[in-house]
Amino acid sequence: MRSYRRWNVASRVASLLISCVLLQLGLVSSQTTWKTLSGKAPTVVAKGGFSGLFPDSSQGAYSFALSVSSPSTVLQCDVRLTKDGLGICLPDIKMDNCTDVANFFPNSSSTYLVNGVPVSGYFPIDYISTDLGNVSLIQGIYTRTDRFDRSFAILPVEAVAQLKPPALWLNIEHDMFYTQHNLSMKSYMKGLVKNVKINYISSPEIGFLTSISSLTSTQTKLIFKFLDPTSAEPTTNLTYSSLLSNLTYIKTFASGILVPKTYIWPVSADNYLMDYTTIVTDAHKAGLEIYAGKLANDNFFSYNYSYDPLAEYLSYIDNGVFSVDGFLSEFPITPSEAIGCFVNLNKSSISHEKPLVISHNGASGDYPDCTDLAYKYAVTGGADIIDCPVQVTKDGVLICMSSINLVDDTTVVKSVYATRMNVIPQLQSGPGVFTFNLTWDEIKKLKPVISQPLSQFKTVRNPRYTNAGNYMNLSDFLAFAKNKDLAGVLITVENAPFIAQNLGISMVDSVLAVLNASGYGSATSLPVMIQSSNSSVLLAFKQKAPHYKLLYTINEEVSDAAVPAVADIKRFADAVAVEKQSIYPETHHLITTQTKLVKNLKSQGLSVYVYVLMNEFLSQAYDYFSDATVEINSFAQDAGVDGLITDFPATARRYKQNTCQNMGNSTPSYMMPVQPGGLLQAISPTAQPPAAQPLPVLSESDVAEPPLPAGTTSGAQNGPASSHASPQLPAAVLISVLLAILSNVLLLV
Repeated sequence: MRSYRRWNVASRVASLLISCVLLQLGLVSSQTTWKTLSGKAPTVVAKGGFSGLFPDSSQGAYSFALSVSSPSTVLQCDVRLTKDGLGICLPDIKMDNCTDVANFFPNSSSTYLVNGVPVSGYFPIDYISTDLGNVSLIQGIYTRTDRFDRSFAILPVEAVAQLKPPALWLNIEHDMFYTQHNLSMKSYMKGLVKNVKINYISSPEIGFLTSISSLTSTQTKLIFKFLDPTSAEPTTNLTYSSLLSNLTYIKTFASGILVPKTYIWPVSADNYLMDYTTIVTDAHKAGLEIYAGKLANDNFFSYNYSYDPLAEYLSYIDNGVFSVDGFLSEFPITPSEAIGCFVNLNKSSISHEKPLVISHNGASGDYPDCTDLAYKYAVTGGADIIDCPVQVTKDGVLICMSSINLVDDTTVVKSVYATRMNVIPQLQSGPGVFTFNLTWDEIKKLKPVISQPLSQFKTVRNPRYTNAGNYMNLSDFLAFAKNKDLAGVLITVENAPFIAQNLGISMVDSVLAVLNASGYGSATSLPVMIQSSNSSVLLAFKQKAPHYKLLYTINEEVSDAAVPAVADIKRFADAVAVEKQSIYPETHHLITTQTKLVKNLKSQGLSVYVYVLMNEFLSQAYDYFSDATVEINSFAQDAGVDGLITDFPATARRYKQNTCQNMGNSTPSYMMPVQPGGLLQAISPTAQPPAAQPLPVLSESDVAEPPLPAGTTSGAQNGPASSHASPQLPAAVLISVLLAILSNVLLLV
């Protein structure tokens, strides 16, 4: 942990001090129209520290929260009592899921009534504080890294205060439970306030809050915490829902309320946002501050947020109607950046400066690939360039489809066309129904299927629109792109050698014919970029249409490119698209280093684009804190890429509009790029993941290809004109095809 802390202190504290001084002197603009109760910016409260990464309530979590979040970030501690009355910080009344206590006291769990409900587990009240000296904290959320488990001891409340946070928030629950076990939370607090400054005390128990009001100073805010609406508050036995209707009563003993986020923005049964409630404005009318809780970047978001945690935070503070007074977050860096850099953006301002935002199959994170909906949302979301991966149909129509295999993008396996399934080893090992097996009219009868790149983790995209939208042919796509505020269009051409050899169609000539027919052949038309992983394709385009920009895709992870390989690429390409891990290699979702690939390619005059960026936290290294904006910031500011190829163009566009750019040394800590390998270095030697295999270097032989086979443009237009047959099915694969067809038929039964 020390090495990472040293880096944070060295690189970030100075910038924080400069930012604060400039802000106080009025040399940096600040948000002055906050709709909070005080009119000041919302408060960021680090729930258990940076508990989205480190074990909740650990010194690592608290120290890291202070390093990377807003300089005014509040540290929060859930206080539990031990058998000898020591207050410790733990996220739960039980220790089972947040410590390794069972390793030291096996078979010593207990069952107690907690608010009238029997609960079994390891309770702190069964151990004196010295018993817990060797017990360590662990991460309780299994989708988060366990590499920091058993690196931190349980902390008493005083230890958190000794970190000297800007403010300290204590959450007290189960006062009646402790009383039943001859412990007094009130007595503990009475002694604590003599030595520790407490800025906030929250509790879901009215009796406890009223009992300590005389113990706290006027500077301590008492916050009433609302639990599940149907649960009963222990003191009054009224449900929290009923107490919500009497906020004037809450005001008699508290200065604020803490509510789960769904109290403010309810969600439907299928996890879409409903209308916001009036709870924020009602609380403010009653003179109460209101804090939103249960916020974490790796929570299951409403689909309205497109898996973007920053969008969720902004919905609570930048909606034009209300603003909460603060957040309790397990990832405090994200509300920090929301408050500091992303409020009141001029969303109508479009700048095509680098890094360019390039759609990947349209806005495929929100709508089915390459449909009219995906392209419309990409444009409204602010993409600089929209893309069309070109495929060819049986009747020679060029269409936009993310895969040559219709099984990947459509409902073809549930259609009458499933019988056309075949195996083509040159394209893929398994069976498929390929675009050239169906005519354009037949394809239009199929429904789109939204992409699910992380379906193995049960992470799905926008289910209400799973089969929505209409396909586009290339001509339609080009017509759509005209008169839009775009920097250009991107046409991707793959499998051209196979198509020329087996179908007799020249994809290069066919694409050029459609571009020319659509008015894209002149120097004054919308700029066109051609993308391919085949050097032979790009070389053919360069020879026949030298005015188009050419993008070479390196479709493997590499650490660098040899000098001869770069020289070869420069013969046929203006830019290179590289995979994320070719820039920041990873092992077990931890960044190991930063390669020199981008620097070396750019030094040779090649632009560099990174692909494919996704908002889902499971697609990101832990170093990005489950925040797509942190990932984008690193590629843009640290790696210096020229373009971002993304499933979620709106997220990348918003990043380009943030108000914390070009601030130099006064850049806030939460908007600094991550340190490649920094998180890995913070892990103890015994918990280090296995070292990753070194990535290869791209060689000249990887780039060089034979010339494209000859083909014609005949039939490869935008209307029926061809009788090109599908490739003949090899006899050796007939059995696998028949089995595949049978399995799809069974799916329909």
